[in-house]
Amino acid sequence: MRVAVLWTLIAGFLFGVSLRSFMPLGLAFAGFLALLGIGALLFSLIEGSKRAGIFAAVALFACAGGAARMHMGIIASDPVLDAYVGEKTIITGIVQDEPDVRENNVRIMLRAISVASSSIASARVLVMAPLHTEVAYGDTIRVEGKLQIPENFETGKDRAFDYPGYLAKDGILYQIAFATIERLSENDGNFLKAWTIWSKQKYLAGLTQALPEPQAGLAGGITVGDKRGLGEELSQTFRTVGLAHIVVLSGYNIVVVVEALMRFLSRVPQTFRLSLGVFVAIFFAAITGFASASSRAAAMATIAILGRATRRTYLAPRALGLVAALMVLWNPYVLIFDPGFQLSVLATTGLILFSPLFESRLSWLPAKFGLRDIASATLGTQLAVIPLLLYQNGQLSLFALPANLLALAVIPWAMFLSLIASIFGLISGIVAPIFGLPAYALLSYVIYVAKAFAALPFSALSIPVFSVWWLMFIYALLIVPILWGLLKRQA
Repeated sequence: MRVAVLWTLIAGFLFGVSLRSFMPLGLAFAGFLALLGIGALLFSLIEGSKRAGIFAAVALFACAGGAARMHMGIIASDPVLDAYVGEKTIITGIVQDEPDVRENNVRIMLRAISVASSSIASARVLVMAPLHTEVAYGDTIRVEGKLQIPENFETGKDRAFDYPGYLAKDGILYQIAFATIERLSENDGNFLKAWTIWSKQKYLAGLTQALPEPQAGLAGGITVGDKRGLGEELSQTFRTVGLAHIVVLSGYNIVVVVEALMRFLSRVPQTFRLSLGVFVAIFFAAITGFASASSRAAAMATIAILGRATRRTYLAPRALGLVAALMVLWNPYVLIFDPGFQLSVLATTGLILFSPLFESRLSWLPAKFGLRDIASATLGTQLAVIPLLLYQNGQLSLFALPANLLALAVIPWAMFLSLIASIFGLISGIVAPIFGLPAYALLSYVIYVAKAFAALPFSALSIPVFSVWWLMFIYALLIVPILWGLLKRQA
């Protein structure tokens, strides 16, 4: 019963956050739900149906808490900045994170402290500056450009991405495109975060010395989640064949690396292997400056690692639910407005619940090179994330399984050899490409696999738009029976 109460608490809380995300419900509504919860509890005591009353009360209280948390987390606009929306203005502020270098611009998260000489309490602005803009985390800068409110944009036919909501999860309500930047001072940020960002940049510099593009870009993507090197055409190729998850530092990448490490250390005591696996996951988050995406990936990977390594499948979903609920409690915007969070949770769910089912039916596949593990993990995660991906962009990759089997088999070695290439790139000067040859060979192989499958006829199909209710129905069919079986097993 305690496990059922826990799941009722988690589900009620997440439902309350979702409800408030779509509807302008205030604290009065949360209070009304809490009163209903009290009523359900009293009714059960009077009528004697204690179990049903407890579940109803827990669900209502949790839903009230979720709605209240989202309501209190709503970011209010700044009245001073609101007055300048649509106008060209000058804003002074502090860079809050590592600048995100893209193909055509540099994206800067700015904490504005003044606008047109008028002080403001605190507001975040997304600034898009020209390439090669010299700015770093912690710098105080002056930005000139037209202040705007972010708008939705299309991701496919009849599909739109809620860009304002996505930015709001990071506290951003405004943006300035085509900005001009003037640096006023340097290094006003947190020392530890600045050091980790510096370490990542030195690592990427070493890759650039040892590897050409696009191999250097792919190495940066699979190891530290860098977005700048692949280019739009090659990025689209990876998306077409279902390999986009390896281009960013996802929980799946970390799981693949850690499981390869655990297989290598199979004779070492389990406690040491698991501790090392968790350390590696945290290390990946640290090298990116504990960015939200990498921290989330590390947390989800840790759950998947512990769940699969200990074979305690019945405990891993509980841990996943708790961690997901705590992340939403910390930042309620991520539940509805952050696709990365949604895909991380679903991919981890697939690794925990679905991969063991596939693994037991793939005994005919050789275990050598981890092929069976890769196949079961790929099938499990793909089954979990495909419905959401189809809902978001309508693109179905027909060759995702063979492409992942061929590519993921070498990803752990590609990541390790990329690290070696970067080290020699920093210390060996013009002969660095010689030491980068092993990494170059594996990275080129991964790129070739992606291009080969993308070139096949009908490598991807477009799926028409469907309702969110169909999405929920599909996930109910996939996940609810398995969770119900786990609950009955523990009863």
